[in-house]
Amino acid sequence: MSTPVIQTDAGREGWEAIVSDPSTAVISSDFDGVLSPLVEDPARSRPVEGALDALARLARTVNQVAIVTGRPALVATELSGVSGHPGLGSLVVLGHYGLERWDAATGKVTSDPVPEGVTTARDRLPGLLREVGVPDAFVEDKDSSLAVHTRRLDDPAGALELLRAPLTALAQETGLRLEPGNLVLELRPPGIDKGVALRRLIESTGARSILYAGDDLGDLSAYRAIQAQRDTGLRGVLLATRSSNATELIEAADIVVDDPSGVVTVLTALSDAISAR
Repeated sequence: MSTPVIQTDAGREGWEAIVSDPSTAVISSDFDGVLSPLVEDPARSRPVEGALDALARLARTVNQVAIVTGRPALVATELSGVSGHPGLGSLVVLGHYGLERWDAATGKVTSDPVPEGVTTARDRLPGLLREVGVPDAFVEDKDSSLAVHTRRLDDPAGALELLRAPLTALAQETGLRLEPGNLVLELRPPGIDKGVALRRLIESTGARSILYAGDDLGDLSAYRAIQAQRDTGLRGVLLATRSSNATELIEAADIVVDDPSGVVTVLTALSDAISAR
């Protein structure tokens, strides 16, 4: 399989660094929109065909393979099917943007404490949604954060704009942070994002190179963490899918693919290149 189109010099350097020394590389990816197609019901997310096999093949040679997601770690583990997949015995799932960590080697989850503001926001959200006039917005309760989805509504973009100001106010009152996504606004503890999660992973593994695949605005912090460490010697590949049409993310990426099947193609090409070295 040929090398995918890499649009930047930094991306080409990152690709070569992973291929030449996979033992010091980390392969990391979001789940929804990257390994799994986006669906209206988050509980129906499943990996696209070949995704787990591609990760398992890379896991045989690289330092670490990780899924980094806003979902609870155990939810992502169950939906992805990684716990029962041969070859992924060393995988980690960083859930709640890194607040939780599930290790395939132990099957256990470790977690930082959840701020009290999340409980307060949970209690107040139903009334707020009624007041704004969007009581049918879907609230995805992630235990440590609350994601308000408008994708199922008749006017999802309009409902999102109606919610933006009141949810911003609620976030400020409860000491949380409001993070936008693809037809979703999430109330999240401060200091918790995918960039923080990746920095911890890079430090704990001693990685010299990394590939990160994302699709949404929530993945920008991961991109920025890698970009910042490029100045100190880290080599990185930023892979984006067009699943969420996140223009800012796509423009910052080294490799862009249309959907999760394209991610599988890139991961397979990378493992082929490592095998051929």
